[in-house]
Amino acid sequence: MAELHQDNSGAYLIRGAAILGGAPEDLLIRDGVIAGRGRDLAADGATVIEAAGLVALPGMVDIHTHLREPGREDAETVETGTRAAALGGYTAVHAMANSTPVADTAGVVEQVLTLGRAAGWVDVRPVGAVTVGLAGEQLAELGAMADSRARVRVFSDDGICVHDPVLMRRALEYVKAFDGVVAQHAQEPRLTAGAQMNEGEVSAVLGLTGWPAVAEESIIARDVLLAQHVGSRLHVCHVSTAGSVEIVRWAKSRGVNVTAEVTPHHLWLTDELVRSYDPVYKVNPPLRTDADVQALRAALADGTIDVVGTDHAPHPSEHKECEWAQAAMGMTGLETALSVVQHTMIETGLMGWADFARVTSTAPAAIGRLEDQGRPLETGEPANVILVDPAARWTVDPSKMATMGRNSPFAGRELPGKVVATFFKGHPTVLAGKLNTPYRWLPENTEMPGAAPGGRN
Repeated sequence: MAELHQDNSGAYLIRGAAILGGAPEDLLIRDGVIAGRGRDLAADGATVIEAAGLVALPGMVDIHTHLREPGREDAETVETGTRAAALGGYTAVHAMANSTPVADTAGVVEQVLTLGRAAGWVDVRPVGAVTVGLAGEQLAELGAMADSRARVRVFSDDGICVHDPVLMRRALEYVKAFDGVVAQHAQEPRLTAGAQMNEGEVSAVLGLTGWPAVAEESIIARDVLLAQHVGSRLHVCHVSTAGSVEIVRWAKSRGVNVTAEVTPHHLWLTDELVRSYDPVYKVNPPLRTDADVQALRAALADGTIDVVGTDHAPHPSEHKECEWAQAAMGMTGLETALSVVQHTMIETGLMGWADFARVTSTAPAAIGRLEDQGRPLETGEPANVILVDPAARWTVDPSKMATMGRNSPFAGRELPGKVVATFFKGHPTVLAGKLNTPYRWLPENTEMPGAAPGGRN
């Protein structure tokens, strides 16, 4: 655990951290940027953080978060969700559009942006809906959202598939004008009507309606061909099957501009857990087989899958503590993602910490076009930095988490790795593993990623 020598200067000298898991070096943070990197740095009056044994990484970026606000504040708020994000090592999150009202207009995405800045824990980037009301019938105000103060670049009906191929093609064509991306929830609805879990041996034994892998794979196959045809960017949300991996790999070999994500829970958990009938394991897409898990891990390691996205989906307890058939789908993930990826990818030898930074920070920032996130930890770069204790072990207790959601599938499990500090725009939102204070934007501040950071009041 880091030792902290407090000062009031606003500068921070991190001593002896393993940058991206490499040799120990010092980092000096001042005025929102990394002011120095090297050995034996000195800075009069700076707060010193003794970081021997810690790993320094760029702040994590979640391409797929459900913050629920506006409209579902009984499940989560921007405040509680971003507190969880900061504790989990995130400095930016993309807030999905399935709020109430749906984020399908410039007004709603600007409201989400404003809520995120008022909270101040991370950079909240609104995701705009592809279709009005997520109904899949008419394109939403894509251009207006892109031109708004929120500068939306990621569009998704996540939770519902854009299943109409004509509408999907039009969306892909439309976002080209402002370098946007359509993030597809790949689920053919006619193949998953009434589905409760993965279709396979376990569903047959339990007598639950199965969710076939082809329902995901057929949509991905269609959409990569559409993206190739119109020359647009496509992002595939929460890939969950080995077949989906092969389709994405084939598309990339053809030069299709497609990226893909995998969730932490799909990197570890399998449909065998559903034998317990515990609704905490009910999720969309469903937990698959061990063969799928191994394929997903290999694909993340070799770059076929670009990023880890949490698909953080908090629910009120009454929506999960009920019989399986009536339970809501979804799991929390912001506060456990780093640990799960460390367990499944780093401790298995499939990836190192530099690879971790690529899939949790650099690549998702690039997909979302966040210019000041996912940057290298070098002098002059924005100071979005986290310190991680890879030797720490902790037991997941949902009741002690910052998120309002208690539906963690890792409850009671011992996990490795813990975030010790999170610096957002050079300001420590987390210190010594606990929330510190939020970053404060100036009330009139409207600068976007890549611009000079706003002041704190």
